[in-house]
Amino acid sequence: MADKTIPQVFTSPTYGQVDWEEALSKMAWFMGVDTTASYEIIIGTDSEAQNGTADYVSALIVHKKGRGGIYFWGRQKVEKIFSMKQRIWQEALMSLSIAEKLVFDFAQMGLVDLNLEIHVDVGPNGPTRELIADIVGMIKANGFRVSVKPASWGASHVADRHV
Repeated sequence: MADKTIPQVFTSPTYGQVDWEEALSKMAWFMGVDTTASYEIIIGTDSEAQNGTADYVSALIVHKKGRGGIYFWGRQKVEKIFSMKQRIWQEALMSLSIAEKLVFDFAQMGLVDLNLEIHVDVGPNGPTRELIADIVGMIKANGFRVSVKPASWGASHVADRHV
């Protein structure tokens, strides 16, 4: 049974539409081409709500520091989302689920020392500021590094581009 918090189809500006396994394979290949480079994997989710339904876009990004990168994005619609707080929590939970699956699946491929960070679309300005401590705490408690606005470009710029 498929994990409902992970999109079934991902789209890449470079590779087009791929499934989860192919996205991971392309990410691993990209990091393997230049093994002397420094890479970071960024996962971020952004959303837009309308009439109780939220449209979520999650981005998987491999950033080759100082030299670009590749990314994949996947879309999911979730019904019965009625508050901004509920929508933001769902974004964080989706990113966390994707990060956990990515770490597990990469470990199966022999890739274990990942420089991974989750980018959440919350920040010190605006209505999401009251959620920062709880969301950051949840992600850190699960063993992941986390960035918030303005440093959370994976969510606020890459994923946001496709919502």
